[in-house]
Amino acid sequence: MTELGAHLARAEADPAGLADEDYTALLAADGAELDALCALADDLRRDAVGDQLTFVANRNLDTAVAADPDRADVLVDEAWALGATEVCVQGPLPADAPAGAELELLARITGRAPLHVHAFRPAEVADAAARLGVSPREFLAAARDAGLGSVPGTAARILDDGVRALLTGDTDIPAARWVELITTAHEVGLRSTATMVYGHVETPAEQVAHLRALAAIQDRTGGFTELIAMPILAGALPPAPRAGGFPGVERLSSASGAAAPPELRAARGPHAGTDRAQTWRPGPDARETRALHAVARLLLHGRIDHVQAAWPKLGPELTVAVLRGGADDAGGLLLDGALDPAAGAEAGRELTLDDVEGLAADLGRTPRQRTTVYGDAPPERQAVLRRETGAPA
Repeated sequence: MTELGAHLARAEADPAGLADEDYTALLAADGAELDALCALADDLRRDAVGDQLTFVANRNLDTAVAADPDRADVLVDEAWALGATEVCVQGPLPADAPAGAELELLARITGRAPLHVHAFRPAEVADAAARLGVSPREFLAAARDAGLGSVPGTAARILDDGVRALLTGDTDIPAARWVELITTAHEVGLRSTATMVYGHVETPAEQVAHLRALAAIQDRTGGFTELIAMPILAGALPPAPRAGGFPGVERLSSASGAAAPPELRAARGPHAGTDRAQTWRPGPDARETRALHAVARLLLHGRIDHVQAAWPKLGPELTVAVLRGGADDAGGLLLDGALDPAAGAEAGRELTLDDVEGLAADLGRTPRQRTTVYGDAPPERQAVLRRETGAPA
């Protein structure tokens, strides 16, 4: 038996109980061993959630609509008429938005239709709280009361400050701050997604450390609904470094010092001297994507039941591949309708009900329309979606 085969045997007996170095080794799986890893992850998916392919009927709204309430109204009305159960508010509010604009937007949306509002990344929570002169906890409680249903756990990237600085020119909030804000959201009763963006300058060990950080948060709060692993887009890649690393950028200390929260302590130490010229790559290949989704299913087993296939970023073939290797959820339909939702990078992308049902049939699974937090969508909402999309009853 090969060393990787031994790791797989241990994973079969105790999927979430391997050492970090074992998961790191599994991320390098290829060929028959990669197929075996994905098959094990798929078995765990079946044990955790059964043979379902879940999806949510949602629509993206850019926060610029906050400056044009009439525009927001017609887009929300159309989303409801199309059968949506969720609207995702994308991005920060305009810089000149008044204090409290986020709360007004929430009240406006939920006042028009009983939609679940998924909005405000951790950095946007901090900004909104600062403009109001309150703590993030106070803002999140007020937002919850104004109609906020859940928050996106996006902008996590990789929870390592050195990696984050390289990807964003040192403009990201520190990893510890991200953990603090997402944990606070969970503590006030808001659920969130868990995310990672992979395939750039991080090492496999840092990918595992990121998943460990998410697992530790889940152990404390139980607030994550699903993991969404997303390959980095070409436009978000930093330039290829010269040997010796990225000149002028030093690793920050908040993820490696004694003051770091427990969730981040796994990321300290061994990678401080990493030569980023050796780890940089122009996005992940299919092998890495399959291995990462499978390892995530193993490591998070018993903690986060749902792993989403991020179809807008993966494309059709890889979406199918990860759904056969540990993922169970197809994410959002991203309903467009007749009006442009101004949904940023995902504008114009839509997964139809026929697409989901055809995909489920190919996978041998039953499609299930879910709510944001994985309950069953109300039958009347399912009926509206079918009628508006022309799908057979």
